[in-house]
Amino acid sequence: MAAEIVNPRSDSNTGHEGDAEPVNSVATVDGADGVDLAFDPAFALHRGGKMAVRATVPVRDKDDLSLAYTPGVAKVCSAIAEQPELVHDYTWKSSVVAVVTDGTAVLGLGDIGPEASLPVMEGKAILFKQFGGVDAVPIALATTDTDEIIETVVRLAPSFGGVNLEDISAPRCFEIERRLQERLDIPVFHDDQHGTAVVTLAALRNAARLTGRALGDLRAVISGAGAAGVAIAKFLLEAGLGDVAVADRKGVVSADRDDLTPVKRELAEITNKAGISGSLEDALAGADVFIGVSGGTVPESAVASMAEGAFVFAMANPTPEVHPDIAHKYAAVVATGRSDYPNQINNVLAFPGIFAGALQVRASRITETMKIAAAEALAAVVGDDLAADYVIPSPFDERVAPAVTAAVAAAARAEGVARR
Repeated sequence: MAAEIVNPRSDSNTGHEGDAEPVNSVATVDGADGVDLAFDPAFALHRGGKMAVRATVPVRDKDDLSLAYTPGVAKVCSAIAEQPELVHDYTWKSSVVAVVTDGTAVLGLGDIGPEASLPVMEGKAILFKQFGGVDAVPIALATTDTDEIIETVVRLAPSFGGVNLEDISAPRCFEIERRLQERLDIPVFHDDQHGTAVVTLAALRNAARLTGRALGDLRAVISGAGAAGVAIAKFLLEAGLGDVAVADRKGVVSADRDDLTPVKRELAEITNKAGISGSLEDALAGADVFIGVSGGTVPESAVASMAEGAFVFAMANPTPEVHPDIAHKYAAVVATGRSDYPNQINNVLAFPGIFAGALQVRASRITETMKIAAAEALAAVVGDDLAADYVIPSPFDERVAPAVTAAVAAAARAEGVARR
């Protein structure tokens, strides 16, 4: 690898202060919401961006220069031209991921465009580095056209060992991921779908273990039929969940509805074995699990109607669909997407280790088996410390990334998608 992507103001990445150029001072400016950009800590941290590129080899004199660039680099280029697989050994390709977005579904902000999405993509990149040791490059595309996004990523792919699709709105995200994986021989992973699903499964496995149940005993209800909701439903069924119903704004996604998109029609065919129709509240009656990935508010009466010892995973940010104080009245296990409550369902528990494992073995793709292995490894980190307020580890638990990385690498080899 010839360069390393770092957080320019992090001692843990740069080794010492002063590796990055000092940022320029800025006059006091009011933002659109009346925020003082000069003194607000969020703006202060983001000033100048959150990452930079640093060489990993010295260029101190003409001898170093002749090796790092011309004429020495020509030998390496010629060798790769003759044996293309050498690109993995003599460039950064196998150590770097492209974080690609079109800015149409950014966090809770929605369609804010590519430029406004960049702070989030930079943040994603430094999380890759901090929690998985994986370099990542944010790429925000000035198009929302499905074909243009696919063609652009395909043309960029020779520079990267994997592609993390981020904050692309449904239903286009499903087609974009599928078609890219068909055309590329590197992992393509839409984290809004699969990262959320992996962490949810890990927490659900431990909640079931805590209460002496198996996944096959549980009926779940998911609020939200977007990228995360669809992926979670499919993944939980693949992992052995008993049944799941998914609700959108118009109620339960069921085969008797005539307003379903192709994605939701497919979902209706594999979910809702109980044949429930009607509203989200109707589906929650007697349900064992609530999973919220939609926002909105679930009435307390609906939560009270769930089965005894239920699990409530209300993951909308910043306002959970069910406030934890309400959920704790009725549920045995409560999880949210927030860091200030126990049991945070946070994608950072999954994607760094998943990519690190896939890159380690030069996997051609990330399979369902690899994702299930990641969830099982993540759940196992909790071990004997399992409790109602600890069914999922903290992102800062140093055991997480190595455990997920090893499990994903082993699963890739077992499934035959590893190339080393």
